[in-house]
Amino acid sequence: MEYKDPEFDLLGSLEQIVFKDASQFVTLKPAASTLIDFEQLRKGTGLKLDEFARAMGVSVTMVKEWESKRVRPSATELNLMRLMQANPQVSRLLTD
Repeated sequence: MEYKDPEFDLLGSLEQIVFKDASQFVTLKPAASTLIDFEQLRKGTGLKLDEFARAMGVSVTMVKEWESKRVRPSATELNLMRLMQANPQVSRLLTD
């Protein structure tokens, strides 16, 4: 039996809400060589460092690790970041 990650299912549901039009649906499958500027991604959400960490459910230290490229976020975390960037309301809901 195949294991289904509940966080993955939740993010899939959020993607459907955020991107109601199928032509706007975003699936993250970055190439191994793709470099993402996580600080720019975070700032694109309009959240401060501590707010972003709270919304992501991680420590401020972990966000700093992502931004310094010492640690790479998981695919689920990347999906959540992109959802927050695409729809600022999602990021505000997660910080409340």
